[in-house]
Amino acid sequence: MDDKIKEKYKYVLQIVRTQYVVNEKFVKHLEGTPFYELRVPVASNQYRTIIVAIDANSFMQATKILLLNSFLKKSTKQYKAEIEKANTIFNEWRTEYAED
Repeated sequence: MDDKIKEKYKYVLQIVRTQYVVNEKFVKHLEGTPFYELRVPVASNQYRTIIVAIDANSFMQATKILLLNSFLKKSTKQYKAEIEKANTIFNEWRTEYAED
């Protein structure tokens, strides 16, 4: 991963870690799913990471989040496949690691 992209991810993740209210510019709920997208703009590219709150029903109430999968946004058409991939990863994680 390019250093510029890494730095921008660090910046956005720092905001998520330290701010009680995170602007929709950086995190947005994916309607109809338990997932949120972490939004990382770098120059003209838009990187997305699908995340989920694992200790609360809402990202804003969570103290733990799980980063599921990342992708370079090319179009809204790819969201369905990326959400399905995130759902598969999350289900595998819950089977393996989730607390009862």
